Order: sequence, then C-alpha cells, then structure tokens
Amino acid sequence: MEYIYAALLLDAAGKEISEESLKSIVKAAGMSPDEARAKAIVESLKNVNIKDIIKNAQNVQAQAPAGGAATEAKKEKPKEEEKKTEEESASGLASLFG
Repeated sequence: MEYIYAALLLDAAGKEISEESLKSIVKAAGMSPDEARAKAIVESLKNVNIKDIIKNAQNVQAQAPAGGAATEAKKEKPKEEEKKTEEESASGLASLFG
C-alpha cells in the first residue's frame, strides 16, 4: 500500500513515477524498499492517468445513492419484529446469570 501512496504523492507533485523515486519515498518514510514491488507498481501504472482515475472515482461516489440498500431494508422492517428480537436478546442474556 505504501507504494500506491508514494505513486499518488509523486503524481500530485508532477514527478515521474519510477522505481527509484518510489523506493526513495518508501525509504524516506522509514521502511525498507522492495525492488519487486516498486517494479510491479511502475509496470501497472504505465499509460495510466492517475488524475483521471481519481476524478472518475469521485464521480461514481457522488452518484451512489445515500444509505444504500441496507438502509432501505432496515426501514421496511416491522416494529413488532424489532421488539421481538430485542426480547429474545434479553432472554438470552438472562440465561447467562441463572
């Protein structure tokens, strides 16, 4: 993950994302650089525009419905069913104390 952060930092600074620059950032953060990871990140980011990816991710997130399906399912749950569940939980706890 630290190599992804380093790549994002380099991109934000307008610097080239290279193996050496990734390793130097990781080293500056106090970690031991890994040649294979740095090489893999550089290879996977070839011909990738990080700014476009971030922009598209923000657009997708902005379009997502607030709350999601879990919120809708909870709204539709009848009140009686919620009370029954609470009562069952309480009786289960009571059995622990004899």
